[in-house]
Amino acid sequence: MSTVGSIQGRPHGGGDIPANWTVAELVIKYPVLRETLERLGIDYCCGGKKPLAAAVADAGRDWTAVRAELQAALAAAADGAPPADWNAAALGALVDHILQKHHVFTRTQLLRLDGLLDKVQNAHGAHHGSVLADLRRVFDGLRAELDAHLMKEEQILFPAIMGIDAFMSGRGERPAIHCGSVGHPIRQMEHEHDGAGQALVAMRRITADYRLPADACQTYCALYDGLQALEADLHEHIHLENNILFPRSVALEEDMVRGQG
Repeated sequence: MSTVGSIQGRPHGGGDIPANWTVAELVIKYPVLRETLERLGIDYCCGGKKPLAAAVADAGRDWTAVRAELQAALAAAADGAPPADWNAAALGALVDHILQKHHVFTRTQLLRLDGLLDKVQNAHGAHHGSVLADLRRVFDGLRAELDAHLMKEEQILFPAIMGIDAFMSGRGERPAIHCGSVGHPIRQMEHEHDGAGQALVAMRRITADYRLPADACQTYCALYDGLQALEADLHEHIHLENNILFPRSVALEEDMVRGQG
């Protein structure tokens, strides 16, 4: 059973949060909890397939305390405007959202951070050269990987998904999937997501969770703030793809193939 299908019919609101739900199931059902999970250091994107209790343990936290905090966050958000339910949105709308929000932000932020890191290395290399050199090495690898990754999504995977969606909704001809199945590029994208996640973890380790040195200037502060903003956006970006877009696309393609059989 798919992640999307397995959460249908569960109670909304302030009900219990079972320890055997996966992190992805929790965030798909309650998108408002992303910020709480982010703050608690619980991986909901690349680690979305893990059961909640295991993910909480991996973050070094107590399950009972975390569940209480998640339930409190749900209760606090009950009177506010609900976040967008991307699990219920049309696939085309979800793809457009990922492109317009996350792809644009990633490219803009990477370019900005590259310039900030140059300035910080020039100004603080004498005292913090080792940390900044390690940060530069990981950042450059992440930037190169993401530049190629976004291009592959835009030129190969997303057009295939949009073609399937258009055909199944009666808006287009049956698409020719040049890679045979959307499952093939999806597996590659998930592998690259894992690599990006590892780079984010490495940058946190190198910077001691973005702890600023005593002599940090405003540019140093802007660099660390920007890296954390990139991390938060990538977590949401990867969650939307790994946990919602990709499984729904695979399921829709399977429906298309069955319908033609």
